[in-house]
Amino acid sequence: MHRKRVVLGVAVAAAAATVLAACSSGGSSSTSSNSSSSSGKVTLSWWNNANTQPLLGVFNNVIKQFETAHPNITIANVPMQNEQFKTKITPALRGNAPPDIYQQWGSGQQATQVQSGKVADISSDVSPWIGSLGTPATEWQTNGKWYGVPYDLHVVGFWYRKDLFQQAGITSPPTTIPQLESDDAALRAHGIQPIGLGSKDGWPDAFWWEYFAIRECSQSTITQAMSSVNLSAACFTKASADLDAFVKTNPFQTAFLATPAQSVPNSSVGLLANGKVAMELQGDWEPAAGAGLTSDKNFTSQLGWFPFPAVPGGAGDPKAVLGGGDGYSCTTSAAEPACAEFLQFLTTPAVQKQIIGAGAGLPANPAANSDLAVPAEQNAAAANAAAPYIAEYFDTALPTTPGQNLDNAVAKWFASPEATGSGITSSVTAPGYDAKHCG
Repeated sequence: MHRKRVVLGVAVAAAAATVLAACSSGGSSSTSSNSSSSSGKVTLSWWNNANTQPLLGVFNNVIKQFETAHPNITIANVPMQNEQFKTKITPALRGNAPPDIYQQWGSGQQATQVQSGKVADISSDVSPWIGSLGTPATEWQTNGKWYGVPYDLHVVGFWYRKDLFQQAGITSPPTTIPQLESDDAALRAHGIQPIGLGSKDGWPDAFWWEYFAIRECSQSTITQAMSSVNLSAACFTKASADLDAFVKTNPFQTAFLATPAQSVPNSSVGLLANGKVAMELQGDWEPAAGAGLTSDKNFTSQLGWFPFPAVPGGAGDPKAVLGGGDGYSCTTSAAEPACAEFLQFLTTPAVQKQIIGAGAGLPANPAANSDLAVPAEQNAAAANAAAPYIAEYFDTALPTTPGQNLDNAVAKWFASPEATGSGITSSVTAPGYDAKHCG
C-alpha cells in the first residue's frame, strides 16, 4: 500500500458517522457483554453470501481449520444468495435474534447499522493486529471505533473476452469513452453483443452512473457530496448526460433489463463466461461468479481487464477507481473474544490464500497479494494499488436510505430511458430520507 494513496470512503465514512452519531439517541453500540472463557464452549452463527462453489467449500474448510485450532468454538455456517442476504439482514438487526457474525460492507452503511444497538464495538479485541491490513480496513470504523473487519477488497472495472475482441479486430482495450463506443460498434458489426448488464437486480446499473460521476467530478467534489448527502454539483448532472448519451449508442445485450446479475447461467456474468457478450462492467468477483455458470472451466484464460475509460474534459482523475470490500461484524449477542478471534483468523495469510484462490476478490491482507492466480485479477489489483484514490461504492459511502434511494433512482432511469437524469441527482435527498433522523 502506497503511503500517498487516499481511500475516499475513509473521509466519507467519518463524515457520515458524524451526522449519524449527532442524530442518534443511543449512538454507538457497546462491546458484547458475552465472553468466552478458556473452558467454556460457544457457538457462533455466521451469515454470509458464499452460497456457491468454490467459496462455499473454502469457507467450510476454513471453519474446520478454525475449530481445530479453537476446540471450544463452533461456527454454524448460514450461507445465503446475495440478494436474499441483503433482504434478511436489516430485519434481523431490528429483531431480538440477530446472527452472531454477519457480512457487511463498511462505511456509511455500517454507520447506519451501528444505530441498531446490535453491532458490537470490537476495538479492544482487534486493535493489536488490524493495523497490518492497511488503510482500506478503516472503512470498518465508525466514530473511530472498530465495528467490523474486511476479509477481501474489491475494484470495479471492465472484464472482457480476449477471443471476442480479436474476432472484432480490436487490438487493445479502449482508454476513452469514444474509443469504447467505437469498439462496441466493431463488435456489433461482427455479430457480437458488446456489453453485458444485469439490470434486473438493479445494483449493476449504479456502477455505470457512479463511474461517469467519478470521471466528471473531482475527488474533493465527490468527498463533499457523500459527506453532505447532496449530489447537486453540476458534474453529477453532467454524468447523467454522459450516461444518457452512452446508452443511446445501444451498447448492452438484448433484454438487459430482464437479465439478472449473477445468479444463473443466463445472467450477465454467465453471458460473459459463456462468450455471449464481449464485456461487462463488474467487480473482481467476476471470475469466481462465472466459474459456477459455465461448463468451460478454462474461460478465465480468455479474460482480460481494463479500467473504466476516461471522459474527455472531465475533472475526475482517470486512474481513480470505484470499489469497496467485504467484511464481517459481530453483534452484541456474540461471545467475545471468540467472534473477534474468528474475524482475525479470516485475515491470516494462509486463510487469505484460500479465500483469494476461490476468486472472492482482492486480499484484505496485503501479504497475500501474490496469491492471485488469474492474470486479469492481477491487472485489476495493480490498477487498484496504483489508483490515486478509491471511491467507495456510493450506496455504501452514503447512509443506508439515501444509498438505496440512489440505486433505485439509477435503476428506474435505466428502465425509463425517456426520464431525465435529475431524478438520479435528487434521489439522495428525496422524500424518505431526513438527515435529522438518520434515514
